[in-house]
Amino acid sequence: MNINTYTSHKWLNLLHSVLILTGMAVILCLLGWLIAGRPGIVWAFIIGTAVVIITSRISPQAVLKMHNARLLDYSHAPRLHTMTRELSSRAGLSFQPALFYIPSPVVNAFSVGQKKNAAIALTDGMLRSLSYREILGVMAHEISHVRNNDIWIMNLAEAANRVTGLLSLTGQFLLLLNLPLILTQDYHISWWIIFLLIFAPTLSTIMQLSLSRTREFDADMDAAMLTNDPMGLARALAKLEYTTRSWLDRFMRPGQKYGLPSFLLTHPRTEDRIQRLISLAGDINEQPWQTPDHSYMDLKAARLPAGAGPLRRLLGNWF
Repeated sequence: MNINTYTSHKWLNLLHSVLILTGMAVILCLLGWLIAGRPGIVWAFIIGTAVVIITSRISPQAVLKMHNARLLDYSHAPRLHTMTRELSSRAGLSFQPALFYIPSPVVNAFSVGQKKNAAIALTDGMLRSLSYREILGVMAHEISHVRNNDIWIMNLAEAANRVTGLLSLTGQFLLLLNLPLILTQDYHISWWIIFLLIFAPTLSTIMQLSLSRTREFDADMDAAMLTNDPMGLARALAKLEYTTRSWLDRFMRPGQKYGLPSFLLTHPRTEDRIQRLISLAGDINEQPWQTPDHSYMDLKAARLPAGAGPLRRLLGNWF
């Protein structure tokens, strides 16, 4: 592992995350001050805190139930549980996140819950499509999210974004309500105030998306450190990028990978993530975690109920 590159990326990700959260807090305070002065700032933080507390109390099982997920115990996938236990120990976690199985052909995995009650969901498509080495990189990425408390951080950003939108609508309503009085008395309102009331939610959303991309980069760095194998995760990302595009999309637009600008994406561009992982592989002082490089699928799917099928569309399936 190239430790110097890893340390540099980690500090940049931390600085980026702090600056984004600070910017979202500043926008929130400005809106609260414009609407009600100092009490408006206090109430903005009270509402935001309430939203964070409510969302943090939602159990991972409730979220996973929406995806038709089923608990994956040791008898279903012993090697996957062994891998998770070892990664959790390397990450310094005092517990092993619960594992859930989603009967979907989409190649995906995600973590939910807070640091002390987290769960990781894996799709059937991922377990069947990726090799053991690639799944190891993906699991290390998700466990890094859990260790870094990224779910709580994104809940905090989501709460700030929601309260910003609420205050923006309140300010616009008050502005329209007082518009006749403003026009009759020739009262001047700064265009900067109007601009902030209208575009504050958009700015906050862009910051939230940027924070999400930063946390993904950070989880990639930590996953490479946990496994000492950046190329395992890089290979998984390349395969995931290929499988998530429909065959018609790959045929009609082979050179176009993204339909949105980068600042509107929740995840960084795959080639950027892979390039950062490759930069970590410059100085290999230790051997990667030795794993058999074959199809990982030891899941006894017959023991689990089948999930709902996909909804068909022209360019692929939507789950």
